[in-house]
Amino acid sequence: MMGHDISGLVIHVFSTFGNMIWQIFWPLAFGLILSSWIRNLIPVSSVVKHLGKTTPVSLGFTTFLGMVSSSCSYAAASLSHTLLVKKSTVANAMAFLVSSTNLIVEMFIVLVALMGWTFLWGEVIGGLILIATVGFLFSRFFPQDVEQELRQHLEDAQPQKASCGMDMFKMKSDDSDCDMDMAAKPQSATMEKITKSAGFFQMDIAMIGKEILIGVVVSSILIALMPQDGWRALFISNDAGLPVWLHSFLDVIIGIFVAMIAYVCSVGNLILAAALWHGGISFGGVIGFILSDVLTIPMIRVYQKYYGKRPAKWMVGLLFVAILFTGLCVDAIFNGFGWVTSDQTVRALNQSGFGFNMTTVMNLIFIPASIWYYYLGKKANAGVGMSM
Repeated sequence: MMGHDISGLVIHVFSTFGNMIWQIFWPLAFGLILSSWIRNLIPVSSVVKHLGKTTPVSLGFTTFLGMVSSSCSYAAASLSHTLLVKKSTVANAMAFLVSSTNLIVEMFIVLVALMGWTFLWGEVIGGLILIATVGFLFSRFFPQDVEQELRQHLEDAQPQKASCGMDMFKMKSDDSDCDMDMAAKPQSATMEKITKSAGFFQMDIAMIGKEILIGVVVSSILIALMPQDGWRALFISNDAGLPVWLHSFLDVIIGIFVAMIAYVCSVGNLILAAALWHGGISFGGVIGFILSDVLTIPMIRVYQKYYGKRPAKWMVGLLFVAILFTGLCVDAIFNGFGWVTSDQTVRALNQSGFGFNMTTVMNLIFIPASIWYYYLGKKANAGVGMSM
């Protein structure tokens, strides 16, 4: 009997894992591919011109870019990393990270379907408050010496010789070998750009692929093992007699904490948010949880890989403060105007991503495309390594 229960649990874990991979694959692949193209094609001067200073206009521009770019936090981290490589300010890059994970059409549709319009407007208002807060905190309080350390880490991570043409002005040796290689293997200009971009894609996968896999595995296990009602034990009862502001403060802290240890990508993140609301957490706590997909443990490891440990600590600290402040603001606004009721409905949502739907169509496109793109990049990088 016990063996049957264990086997059923294992099957449930694998089923959850497979469903989560299916849900996040195409937005993750799309975001990383887009990041590789931006990194290769957009001139540094263009990014410096629009994002080299932190202003209300630049924050608006990064918000718009984020809204149209990605819906997966790992892909958003890669894109914000690319902006920093291209000399964007840290504040603009972090604003992009927030907008590309929280102000996207896919999330809006699921929020309305699962939790109703009140939560949609909470997410929209919360996302805008968070972007403004992130812009302020990172432009005012991110230390100059830490930013220099971050820039140096980015510079050290860049390949010295990505291709013959890339370093043509730096190479001291004769360039005739490069000319011979190009003559021996003629490539169209378009294919050369694709190959070069694929090299950046393969480098990103090699750098953060393990963190992504660990995050999805841990999330799958937690979802499978922890019943929705199990989260209720974390919350503070309304009968505790605490002041309203303190109760809200603690609930937002709990929401952020749950997000950090139980990261779930895409739709699953909103399903768990619904479970938290049903379990008794405050409105601001739910919004704090949803916004904290940029503060999960796997994401923190990605920041460390991209920027170094000290800059990553400052990023996490300032993002934490910004999300906490945002959650409290949203809670105060919506409860103050009486927009939230205790019987706010939570609709049922089919969690399965399998079937003939948009996810299936996009995966049928991006699974083979990303595999081809990865091996193209791997071949390109291997060729660079051999030439060096």
